[in-house]
Amino acid sequence: MNLDPSTSSGQAKLDHRQVTRTHQWRGVIEEYRHLLEIPEGTPAVTLREGGTPLVHSEWLSGLTGAEVWLKVEGDNPTGSFKDRGMTAAISVAKHDGAEAVVCASTGNTSASMAAYAAKAGLKPLVLVPEGKIAAGKMAQAILHGAQVIMVRGNFDDCLGIAKGLAWDYPVALVNSVNPVRLQGQKTAAFEIVDFLGDAPDFHLLPVGNAGNISAYWLGYQQYADLGLATRRPVMRGFQAEGASPLVTGEPFPDPETKATAIRIGNPASWKLAEAARDESGGRFAAVTDDQILSAQRDLASHDGVFVEPASAAGVAGLLQELAHGESYAGTSVVITVTGHGLKDTATALEGLAGSGQRIVDTVCDADVASAARAAGLA
Repeated sequence: MNLDPSTSSGQAKLDHRQVTRTHQWRGVIEEYRHLLEIPEGTPAVTLREGGTPLVHSEWLSGLTGAEVWLKVEGDNPTGSFKDRGMTAAISVAKHDGAEAVVCASTGNTSASMAAYAAKAGLKPLVLVPEGKIAAGKMAQAILHGAQVIMVRGNFDDCLGIAKGLAWDYPVALVNSVNPVRLQGQKTAAFEIVDFLGDAPDFHLLPVGNAGNISAYWLGYQQYADLGLATRRPVMRGFQAEGASPLVTGEPFPDPETKATAIRIGNPASWKLAEAARDESGGRFAAVTDDQILSAQRDLASHDGVFVEPASAAGVAGLLQELAHGESYAGTSVVITVTGHGLKDTATALEGLAGSGQRIVDTVCDADVASAARAAGLA
């Protein structure tokens, strides 16, 4: 700061020449290209994804006696963690000469793929289970120009068709069975270690198709192998009770949960997720829809973080473990919340009604006195 002698008040005046410019985030490929297994020279198709907040949860830290952090992935460009993998998958598809891309989706993958395909100038083809996708996610895919096909079946049926189309026709498959997706998604682990200075003791997260837990473990392992972290976290994944094949060890032919983003009965990354669990000494567990919706409300009201239902599964899992006597005291915990609450407001409002909470407290006349009485101020 310099004092401007011409200013009679003597107030400090900022000398902009002395201000160091802050780093402008470039997206996960350019930030971590040297750590990603993608073809050399691949141009980045980016919406500046990544660099999402790691928010300290005073609420959960107080309940656990641990330092609990929320990795808020809903702050990505299309509102979910999927953007990390999609920038990699679409970038490589364009580099390889693809003209069209295809995915199966419960919602977030379709929104992300359509956005990045639009950015790349590729044709996006989306397969979704009929009647089982949140309206907000469908709107994203449509507005980004995707051709949306509803399938009379579940996500696993859609994924089987997407694989067949990619095998038989000139379209590139960009679901997480494409290993490039995990290269992009593992960058979230890099960011956590970069921020905290080391890996956490525990990492909790929702699990649906199981690509995300696999990618995080890949990232933590890589940082530890490079000497950039001194430890690897224990990985704990939580599934909705009605779609919990990794918990039971058997596929669910007809998965059902209000947490639509994890309504998957036969995860594509099953073996990789089991490896993450076993190698880290972690586990999978199931939580009910009621627990998920309660955790969603608590996150919003205590920490100011609004997530879609599936994103709250990790928090629901932590609360369940505390209720069962599990102790996290004295440790560091990261919980990934995977998607923004604006993705599925209908389920959030239904959850409020189901809990007995009123959506609107009262209606008053259009004057200050009436509003004061309604608010209990007068």
